[in-house]
Amino acid sequence: MQTKKVIVISGVNIVEAGPLSVMRDFLKELSKTNDDALEIVALVNTKSLFEFPNIKFLEFPNSKKNWFSRIYHEYYYFKKLSLELKPTLWISMHDITPNVSCENLYVYCHNATPYYKPTWKDWVYGGRASLFSLFYIYLYGINIKKNKGVIVQQDWLRKEFEQKFNLKNVIVAYPDIDLPDIKPNYSNQKSDDAIKKIFFPSFPRSFKNFEVICEAYKNLPEDYKARLNVYITLDQNLNSYANYIYKKYKDQKGLCFIGLLDREEVFEYYEQVDALVFPSKLESWGLPITEFKKFKKPIFLSNLPYAKETLGAYEKGYFFNPEDPYELMDLMKLLIDQKLKNNPSQEINIEDPFFIGWKNLFKNLISDENLK
Repeated sequence: MQTKKVIVISGVNIVEAGPLSVMRDFLKELSKTNDDALEIVALVNTKSLFEFPNIKFLEFPNSKKNWFSRIYHEYYYFKKLSLELKPTLWISMHDITPNVSCENLYVYCHNATPYYKPTWKDWVYGGRASLFSLFYIYLYGINIKKNKGVIVQQDWLRKEFEQKFNLKNVIVAYPDIDLPDIKPNYSNQKSDDAIKKIFFPSFPRSFKNFEVICEAYKNLPEDYKARLNVYITLDQNLNSYANYIYKKYKDQKGLCFIGLLDREEVFEYYEQVDALVFPSKLESWGLPITEFKKFKKPIFLSNLPYAKETLGAYEKGYFFNPEDPYELMDLMKLLIDQKLKNNPSQEINIEDPFFIGWKNLFKNLISDENLK
């Protein structure tokens, strides 16, 4: 009897936000694999977050308890586990290259913070994250050359990894989002032309740059303010940065602090609003940009490499300086006056190895040519 190839997908530290969406989308695609020669084992923190068929889940609820626990699992326990499972392929989905026995080892690096220079606001309202970003680059470097491939979401990140670690095996893998799988029915209702609606869905971290949206709205003439509502997923109790934003701008009636939303609720807002704004100063991808493109409505984005690459080919993308609220304010005025003109952008040419969608990436990783 032929022995099945064991594929291990490790994500024991993934429980929320973008990394959770990526992990879920990846495992969802793998669960569709009907190859009897494969046994897929997912190492997760919480099983209930990943209920997909055709995958064996091993739960490690204490892995995120503290960094000592994380290090124990990644560099000691997973070594023993790999000797038991004898995996043909091991993919670590959360930045760290584990100490495992596997010739075909890959790490998926989604965290771009090592390539971001924290500002004073980042230190004041996210000091722990800012400090973490300074040594994260060293965390990336541990065992990184043991990987057969380092997977990143964008070409600009590939260039950073190649330069920093002198790598020649960095793979760019774009996510492929299928809207019908997220929400099966869209009514495409048109919003009231008298009041325009703008939306920014994100967890409130300082580099997400909520204040540029609030300042842009605050500086609008009063007659424009009366014709615009801005919905942002923030509530004052989430963290110190959220509390700072709320207290500073709570008197602006058109700024609607709606708190965090689940994914289905986010798509309901996508359907109802007139435009998306995405002012973040740093992203490894920027998932809402990709999701919102399906609605063919205006998107206001930071004039940064990640945003241009994520947007790709689109007719209604408008870039602004993320440090200049007046540039964003001008875009808001054009939206309200219905004077936005199409602004076509093009896909960025990406060199191989490059894949679009988890299916294409996984197909390559498990190919007979690759698994040698």
